Amino acid sequence: LGRVSDTPEVMRVYISSFWERPFMHTDNSKLFEAERNDLLTDLRNLPRNAAVRKVNELVKRARLAKVHAYIISYLRSQMPTLWGKDSKQRELIENLNLVFYELHKKHHLPVGDFPEMGRMKECCATA
Repeated sequence: LGRVSDTPEVMRVYISSFWERPFMHTDNSKLFEAERNDLLTDLRNLPRNAAVRKVNELVKRARLAKVHAYIISYLRSQMPTLWGKDSKQRELIENLNLVFYELHKKHHLPVGDFPEMGRMKECCATA
């Protein structure tokens, strides 16, 4: 299901019988009833979970913005003011992994908050 759904969470699959008739085979009836109850509980909690998910997404975006601000500030501070901007820009882009590592150590930023290296290099090269 990971290829079908574009989410980082593991998908939950509920196993039960959802018709009103009694179970034909009672071997797994406890499992089926527990799964049905779990599904109904999850459906009742959807509005609450949506709010939590929105807050988590906001926090994720804020952390990413903070890391981007540190990266841009550092790159801008390393650029020369008059001559040699092109060569320095190429050098900084080539050594972007070292920039990320230095910012990670200096500001105690989680590595997972940094953007993807290849995409960041592309964005910096076209800017």
